[in-house]
Amino acid sequence: MKLTHRQIEVFRAVMAAGHVTRAADAMGSSQPTVSRELARLERTLGMALFDRVRGRLRPTVRAMALLDEVERSFIGLERIAAAAAGLREFAQGRLALACLPALGHALLPDAARRFLLGHPQAGLSITSQESPLLEQQLTEQRFDLGLVEARQAPPATALKPLLQADEVAVLPDGHPLLARRVLRPRDFAGQAFVSLARADPYRQAVDALFESQAVARTMAVEAASAVTVCALVRQGLGVAIVNPLTALELAGPGLHIRPLSVSIPFHVGLVRPELRAPSPLAEPFERALFEAAAALQARLVGLSRKA
Repeated sequence: MKLTHRQIEVFRAVMAAGHVTRAADAMGSSQPTVSRELARLERTLGMALFDRVRGRLRPTVRAMALLDEVERSFIGLERIAAAAAGLREFAQGRLALACLPALGHALLPDAARRFLLGHPQAGLSITSQESPLLEQQLTEQRFDLGLVEARQAPPATALKPLLQADEVAVLPDGHPLLARRVLRPRDFAGQAFVSLARADPYRQAVDALFESQAVARTMAVEAASAVTVCALVRQGLGVAIVNPLTALELAGPGLHIRPLSVSIPFHVGLVRPELRAPSPLAEPFERALFEAAAALQARLVGLSRKA
């Protein structure tokens, strides 16, 4: 069965107009041409689609059922055409971005807000992924942009430093260490401590700091993410050291931030794939990211000054 798009278009037009002549006018064609295409369609299908009643066409039950399928197909084609038009003008383009979970709830939301203010019709797809799967997917060119904490670019990508800040301490309501504006490593001696998982590089940096200072903590709970660590601290299960983005995002009743007297650097890098076709939305989103990073850095500076 070899149907043609022209035959389907003629059938749809006749069903919509209810008359061959009106269908021909709507299609910019002639009545004999439309009648001929309609007859070819019926021969191809091997069934009558219309009853001829006193020179007029009356759709059969089969024609009505066929129209349902045709309409579904045309709706799909119209959506494709609309999407193509949006892509042509980049009005409805979609930017695919991947990041660590910690960056998905802090830094990135502000950047998304800034970006969409200038590109309200653009689409934005954000995928949160843990390392090293995040770096693997960026290497596979699956995303237009990526945010990582690594200081080296994954293979087949380019990395640009976006933000550098120091890790901070978080404490629950009423904790005695809140009396201090800046916390020293020895202040944590004997304190219940909520840690990141052992394999986390920031957990390892924190442990190395306390070992170098011969400070023994009471290791209370471990958690896989900084968000969970902060939630545990808010419940009074101990104190912790986490990245400043998560701390700033979650600070408030029950959770307080204090800077440290020593530096445990926290890095955020912007990754671009080198083999994937560049999205026209990548550059404006990069600008929004740097604006959001600058605003966050200013908040951290304000926090240090208060200390």
